[in-house]
Parts: sequence; structure tokens; C-alpha cells
Amino acid sequence: YFTLVNFIITFVLEIIMFSVQSSLPSVGSILLFFLVLYSFAVLLPNLGVTVRRLHDIGKNGWFILISLIPIIGFFWIFVLLILDSTPGDNKYGSNPKGVVAPTIQTPPAPTA
Repeated sequence: YFTLVNFIITFVLEIIMFSVQSSLPSVGSILLFFLVLYSFAVLLPNLGVTVRRLHDIGKNGWFILISLIPIIGFFWIFVLLILDSTPGDNKYGSNPKGVVAPTIQTPPAPTA
């Protein structure tokens, strides 16, 4: 939800900024300032959410650096972030959705 709300706020600010900038350049500049300020304000929380999401799929937080690879990095990190969480616990903690890893039931040994 954090990413969704962040996207909506940024999208609305950009739409307003670009629609106002042609008629009132000074208001457009003020909106640009608020957009940059908002982007810096959510930078660290955004990094934290991304690292937490990487931990949910069992990857190290340093995988976020993949996004620095031009073109391919964006798509690679996007695919990693939309993967489903690993069921059960991993080395970074328990599954945030509460999904437990399936256990393999072994049949009882036959009795003679």
C-alpha cells in the first residue's frame, strides 16, 4: 500500500504541475519544488519497504543495487518485487502473510 499511495501522490502532483505550468509558470515551479521535497521525504521509507519486500522473497537487501544496472536493472528488480513471498520462515523472518510452508507427510511404516 505504501508504494501504491506513493505512486498516486506523485502522479497527481505531476499531472497538476504539468497542466498548470503552461499557464502559470511560477505555480508550476512551486509544485515542482513540493514534488522534489516529497520525493526526498519518502526516499528512505521507500528503500526500507523495498528491502523488506526483498527479504520476503528470501533475497538479501543488497539486491536493491540491481536497479542501478541501466535498463535491465529496472525490469529485474520489478520482477523480483512482484514475486510471491516464500512460504513459511526464511533467514530474514516469518512470512508476512502468515502462510506456512507445506510439510511433507510420510506414510506410516507398514506393520507386519
